[in-house]
Amino acid sequence: MIPLAEIRQTLSSHKPQTVSCEEFPQHRHAAVAMLLRCDKTGPEVLYVLRSEHEGDPWSGNIGFPGGHIENDDPSPQQTAERETCEEIGLDLSQGEYLGRLDDVFGAHLPVVVACYAYHLPTTAPFTLSDEIAQTFWMPLHELVDPQRQTQIEVDFRGERLVRPALDLLGPGRTRLWGITYRMTTQFLALFGHALPATSIP
Repeated sequence: MIPLAEIRQTLSSHKPQTVSCEEFPQHRHAAVAMLLRCDKTGPEVLYVLRSEHEGDPWSGNIGFPGGHIENDDPSPQQTAERETCEEIGLDLSQGEYLGRLDDVFGAHLPVVVACYAYHLPTTAPFTLSDEIAQTFWMPLHELVDPQRQTQIEVDFRGERLVRPALDLLGPGRTRLWGITYRMTTQFLALFGHALPATSIP
């Protein structure tokens, strides 16, 4: 669908829109890693299904490995690499850094998320922390399959919201939506494959 060479070229030339912690000190800042590998059917993206923890706004959601930027993290990219190692046991120094997407603001929570893309030439079984319930690879051509496009109803502070989503795990399972959906949409749009956009009031 999208050759790895095109992904390399596009991400290396992409000039991401970024913000610093100093610009938005009232926001929590986080960084995640979008991990890609090449299967015989083409590139695939790794997603994690987060474990359910009370009080965690992303509990049970599909996302990318990553987490909050700590004061002693040298950079957001190193936050993404540290969190990936902590959550799934993967040392990204063995991966090929491809580039960074535009930073994404939370629609309803004061958070800003940076996303860094890597190609993994080889993969081995992951060692999951208690924060991660499951990992799974999703081919890019499946992400743009119209039959996977759906909507999800979300309760937020007593308001019922309807948001676009992707059905990645099958009927009755958690769907991809929210910030990770928006990062996935942004990535695919770089290659001319648009998904339904999230309208943020």
